[in-house]
Amino acid sequence: MEQTNFIWEHFGVNLWTVLAVISLPLMFVLVYALIAILAELKVSAWIQERVGPMRTGPYGILQPVAEVIKLIQKEDITPDQSSKLLYNLAPFIIFTGAYAAFAVIPFSESFVPAGIDVGLFYVFAIGSISAMGIVMGGWASSNKYSLMGAMRSVSQLISYEIPAAMAILSVVVLASSMNMQEISRAQSGYFWNWFIFGGPGDWTKIFVIPFTLGLTIIYFIASLAETNRVPFDIPEGESELVAGFHTEYSGMKFAMFFFAEYANMFVVSAILATIFLGGWNSPFGDFMQGPWWGAMWFILKAFFIVLIQIWIRWTLPRYRVDQLMYLGWKVLLPLSFICFLAISLFVMLN
Repeated sequence: MEQTNFIWEHFGVNLWTVLAVISLPLMFVLVYALIAILAELKVSAWIQERVGPMRTGPYGILQPVAEVIKLIQKEDITPDQSSKLLYNLAPFIIFTGAYAAFAVIPFSESFVPAGIDVGLFYVFAIGSISAMGIVMGGWASSNKYSLMGAMRSVSQLISYEIPAAMAILSVVVLASSMNMQEISRAQSGYFWNWFIFGGPGDWTKIFVIPFTLGLTIIYFIASLAETNRVPFDIPEGESELVAGFHTEYSGMKFAMFFFAEYANMFVVSAILATIFLGGWNSPFGDFMQGPWWGAMWFILKAFFIVLIQIWIRWTLPRYRVDQLMYLGWKVLLPLSFICFLAISLFVMLN
């Protein structure tokens, strides 16, 4: 099917259009990060029965802005014994990896910056850049706690990318495409056509619903590990590693690590919303469906998953390293492989 994009069709390809398409996700990330930080503060306060921010603006809604202003004013410190070039590049590389993933995220049928046919493969490939930035920052800091956090991050990402990839490959088998726009289109109609419920089809799809539901849960757990969120935040591990791979960073370099973390939270949530929850499609068929409605549904689904990530952070304790490895290699990997085989067999027989 021919790819469509409202901006390219109506404004043509020129320098200003390209800059606009590049800038829109960046502006979205900055606004989203402020909202997500406020949600983190408020949700954590509500869960743990604390007051939370109340004095910076009405009901404390300007607290994230105050945090940004504070970080801008902080002194930028570079340790004498660090590898200065790599040390200074690491935060930018991590944020670049997170931001580049937005290129293939289909916010609606009319807006996706790059509707490439291997969108899911691109997301996995670009995700490795963030891991490289974490290792670079940890090693270049010349700090044993930072280095240990970086090594933890490598082992964690390798362990949990495999079950996440198996979950995504299962959707590729169901949709017969790696293009994220095509995957969203394949789930058009009512919510029971979403891939979490087996995708579109006749009554026989009930046989794969347990497997698609299981893969949704597996991908969500793996996405928590890939974004270093609790209970998988051992690369930071403040109780034993001070702050992990970013211990030596301050000011805006420190802030860029967390901008990248929140951007990655939205990226993995957007991928989950796209491949399992219908993407931009309305749960009510043609009702409340269209370019702007599609963007609204997509952002609401992704934000809902982000809120679940925040909820889990302030509810569960951190895993030990051995528990994390056990869950990844001996639980999630075999389960994801079984689900993938079952879905592949179902598609082959149908």
